[in-house]
Amino acid sequence: MNGRMKKLIAILVVVSCAATPAFAQLRLTITSGVTDPINIAVVEFARAVPADGGLDVAAVVQRDLESSGRFKGMSRTDMVTRPTTTSAVDSPAWKQLRNDYVVVGRVTAQSNGDVGLAVGLVNVLTGQTLLDRTWTVKPANLRNAAHRAADAIYEKIIGVRGAFATRIAYVSVDGKPPAQKYQLIVADADGESPRMILQADRPLMSPAWSSDGEWLAYVSFERRVSAVYVQQVRTGQRRMVSARAGINGAPAWSPDGKKLALTLSGTNGNLDIYLLDLGTQQLQRLTDDPSIDTEAAFTPDGSAIYFTSDRSGNPQVYRLALGSSERPRRVTFSGSYNARPRVSPDGKQLALLTLDGGQYRIGLQDIASGSLQVLSKGSQDESPSFAPNGAMVILAGRERGRGVLQTVSIDGQTSFRLNADAGEVREPVWGPFLP
Repeated sequence: MNGRMKKLIAILVVVSCAATPAFAQLRLTITSGVTDPINIAVVEFARAVPADGGLDVAAVVQRDLESSGRFKGMSRTDMVTRPTTTSAVDSPAWKQLRNDYVVVGRVTAQSNGDVGLAVGLVNVLTGQTLLDRTWTVKPANLRNAAHRAADAIYEKIIGVRGAFATRIAYVSVDGKPPAQKYQLIVADADGESPRMILQADRPLMSPAWSSDGEWLAYVSFERRVSAVYVQQVRTGQRRMVSARAGINGAPAWSPDGKKLALTLSGTNGNLDIYLLDLGTQQLQRLTDDPSIDTEAAFTPDGSAIYFTSDRSGNPQVYRLALGSSERPRRVTFSGSYNARPRVSPDGKQLALLTLDGGQYRIGLQDIASGSLQVLSKGSQDESPSFAPNGAMVILAGRERGRGVLQTVSIDGQTSFRLNADAGEVREPVWGPFLP
């Protein structure tokens, strides 16, 4: 077996042996941004102490906007006034301070124990109020409301729905061999508010979100052999859905949430892709080839899958129309190695793992033209996953010998890194928009 195929199989059966403490804090670092960012002043919001729990909401909003790489926030020490309503914003004065937009807001305590978050956005170049909206939430949800406010501001200015109020899932490892603890963690998109979904003494890998954000599918080796589980994030309810002989791996949800595409080896050891109906447990074989077929990803409409196969001699990405008698069609031709396809929310692009100058990096391929753009700059990057707005891709990489998470915009201009304060984090997957 050649080195490329060993790496391909390793995606299914190997996880890192490095260590990280439980709930290691992820630190967000902006690593690159656009050359001419939008200048924005996020004025400190009026507080409602103790109802706000001490949260600096304006700081959360500013960090969200800056993490996109498209905004440069004004330092509070340079602000001459502190308006909290849009009517109090002196547009010419803020314009003179070289701002394009001003964000103002107030946190208020409600009689029923809820908190209100009122946020306004003013275009100081025109004096126009672009946003004046209030969110009413439980105190525990105030940070999420701040993310939603940043989403609304981002959309008003950029024209694309923001994804700051979404979640990511990832795998971390705690301890040293042979006494390691593997953790499946869900956190806000900025790495804050981590929540452990599952901890096990044996590897956890390949997390995948359902399209409604209610469930995660993943592979667990807790029984010493691979098995696929689905787990409800909110309640922790879980069940094993595939523990067949051989390898059970690479789960991918169908868009309707009723089925999983799985990679199974059976007793003969050959990897093929199957479709599992979660309601009936009926199994449908999708590929039947002596090559390795793995890592399925559904198109947004569920009519086809993209997957990795070495049937051409090297790992490449293929497309298979479901319910059709057509054979899988190869779609990647740039380079000798392309794997782990993930489809953009609009169905027009593939994020994938590609071999670039001897380094494994994340590429973005336009499906219509076949053109491939390399997005990441690492040497061992893997596990790409699109943000639900399609504007960013999250991936796993390595820095100074440790696993880190990184995001990069689809134009390659902006990126930020999520480092754990110790140890390894890997296999990120970006969740969908939430109601």
